Amino acid sequence: MNLRQYTSEFKANLKLASPVMLGMLGHTFVGLVDNIMVGQLGTAELAAVSLGNSFIFVAMSLGIGFSTAITPLVAEADAANDPKRAKSAFKHGLFLCSALGIALFLMTLLAKPLMYHMEQPEEVVALAIPYLELVAFSLFPLIVFQGIKQFSDGLSLTKYPMYATLLANIVNIALNYALIFGKFGLPQMGIVGAAVGTLVSRFVMWFYLWWLLRGKEKSKALVTNIKLFVLDLSMIKKILSLGFPSAMQMFFEVGIFTAAIWLSGVLGKNPQAANQIALNMASMTFMVAMGLSVTAMIRVGNQKGFKNYKDLRRIAFSIFFLTTIFEVIFALFFLAFHQILPTLYVDMGDAMNLADNTEVVSIAAKLLLAAAIFQISDGLQVVALGALRGLQDVMIPTVLTFISYWAIGFPVSYYLGLKAGYGSFGIWIGLLAGLTAAGILLFWRFNYLTNKLIREHHGTT
Repeated sequence: MNLRQYTSEFKANLKLASPVMLGMLGHTFVGLVDNIMVGQLGTAELAAVSLGNSFIFVAMSLGIGFSTAITPLVAEADAANDPKRAKSAFKHGLFLCSALGIALFLMTLLAKPLMYHMEQPEEVVALAIPYLELVAFSLFPLIVFQGIKQFSDGLSLTKYPMYATLLANIVNIALNYALIFGKFGLPQMGIVGAAVGTLVSRFVMWFYLWWLLRGKEKSKALVTNIKLFVLDLSMIKKILSLGFPSAMQMFFEVGIFTAAIWLSGVLGKNPQAANQIALNMASMTFMVAMGLSVTAMIRVGNQKGFKNYKDLRRIAFSIFFLTTIFEVIFALFFLAFHQILPTLYVDMGDAMNLADNTEVVSIAAKLLLAAAIFQISDGLQVVALGALRGLQDVMIPTVLTFISYWAIGFPVSYYLGLKAGYGSFGIWIGLLAGLTAAGILLFWRFNYLTNKLIREHHGTT
């Protein structure tokens, strides 16, 4: 194997991926800061944010997954130099994302009473309800932003969503600090203050990204003079045919992590708080893989537009290779610092809550060991999924993700976590099993499809 044919693509991959990574890491960094700030209030507050966000994550997974349908359509149109089709994909994607954002907000509010029937700690539910009510409304600006972001990514303008996300992060951190703790003469609102910060920052993010694209020559004509309610049924069907399976893929994956939050809540507030810490740390590294997944979607979508399937496969494999390098580094980082990282989230100097905080840190340290082990499979599955979306192959991957997470991962989590007595660590072994199965199956699917395309169009493998 000639490594040079893969490593030569690293520079182009990173050029596209870096802004996406930084934007996503910035967004997750706000979650880190939120959790650290809320963790100072107590383990019940940290567990409440975890429980409230678990409902939001499920809704977000559907919205974000659906919006990814826009990127390969725009990337293919961009490669074919067809601005009319790119604008149509943007307009119809924006319309559908707006409708979905409203629907997800209403669905989340309707699902709120489920908290009382999930065997979660009562004090945690009481804190989580008002937090959820505000953050649920932020789903609308978030999903609309996501639609515009996917369009921008499809044009390879990955820097602009990064700028919007970073500005939103600054707004969020400032508002959180002021409202959680009652600084600068503002009321002390606790975790509801964190919800207000999230809501305001997501509107800022949406409007700023649209303003940036409106001023860019490549995108100005595509994002202005939009007749949002003059619709083409064929384009709506195309986006739905790609978007619905993509939404289900992300829903199945996020769903198993949400199930881990709920299963941890059955074990008590401290396991739930520890789960939130480990999940937040794993999310930070996952955002790097997400950036590479978007790169795979864009570059595979472009090569599909050029009908150059040999280069398509080579470029995709270069992204898989680069992802593996990153994930090995992250795995070693978690192994080296698994006992230190959880102490960032709780106040170990708080004598009154020392027993709770010590237990949370101990559980979270073990979970970070499991997170270290699944880094490679987690990275590989999301990048393979991005490459498959670039090929506009979505139905079979949806079935494969369901099998991986719900036929394999969840039963292992449930049995080891609640029945076999392994607690939180058993729950995370189930996550490891599901992610590993997904990584293997999705890579197999991409390998099979690209070999088939090369045979059909080039006559060789």
